Amino acid sequence: MTLTLTLREAPAAPLEAEVLSPDRLAGASREEIEVLPVWHGNERTRVGEFFAVSGAGDDDVRIEGDLRRVKFVGASMTGGRLTVAGDVGMHAGAGMRGGELHVEGDAGDWAGAGMRGGRLVVRGSAGRQLGGVYAGDRAGMRGGEIVVGGDAGAQAGAGLRRGLIAVAGRVGDAAGLRMLAGTIVALGGLGARAGAGMRRGTIVTMAPASPLATFVFSCIYRPPFLVLYLRRLRALGLAVSDEQLEGRYARWCGDGLDLRRGEILILDDLERPEADRRHQNAGLERSGGERAARDRTPRR
Repeated sequence: MTLTLTLREAPAAPLEAEVLSPDRLAGASREEIEVLPVWHGNERTRVGEFFAVSGAGDDDVRIEGDLRRVKFVGASMTGGRLTVAGDVGMHAGAGMRGGELHVEGDAGDWAGAGMRGGRLVVRGSAGRQLGGVYAGDRAGMRGGEIVVGGDAGAQAGAGLRRGLIAVAGRVGDAAGLRMLAGTIVALGGLGARAGAGMRRGTIVTMAPASPLATFVFSCIYRPPFLVLYLRRLRALGLAVSDEQLEGRYARWCGDGLDLRRGEILILDDLERPEADRRHQNAGLERSGGERAARDRTPRR
């Protein structure tokens, strides 16, 4: 039988509940779970004050109710399966190292921030800083998989160092901000300034996109590695079409303000003329600027 925790009523203040993970709950008795500590605002309290506990299980935990004000659910979990039957608050799955966290509704900001392993699946949408980096950390997500069935907010994958973030809908502005490596797939499109400051890694979109001026058009091709990623996402339930699997992608290299070893791949559905035109215009503009600079240089 699955261990189930049911929220009696939504908390009046945010509830910080790092203990709501299989690491702390699986195999524990009802009495042991009810006395686990949580923070309600600035007041230290117990799980039993907010949740009714039923069932039992070694590694399968289910939490029911409106958890939009409950933070850190599944944070730092290392194994097992945790299911949230509804929406969940900020920092869900933050720092997780293993196991699976399934959110059947929406997830708040900072979901999966600093992940190192495991899988986070959000059927609804996710907020800002999905798989992001906390202030003072050198990198954000460092491993694992994040799959979102809806949209994602701004700065998804900020500081990404390793792992996969896949979003079925649209990803907000500055996706992959200062990312170091890893892969972001946005099936529904990208917001502005995608890849700003990225050093390495790959951002993929199936919708038309306009890379920053610090990105340079490289070529149009069929990336062999991308087929493997997209097949994996299809197996995880995302709607990946045959056209996307077999398609050609325009490759843009950047960010030119840094190493220019990152890339943005844009599905080449009538994109080639636009890509070629932008590439050509960029070359003409640079050439014109160089000539103008030479003309302004005093002759000696």
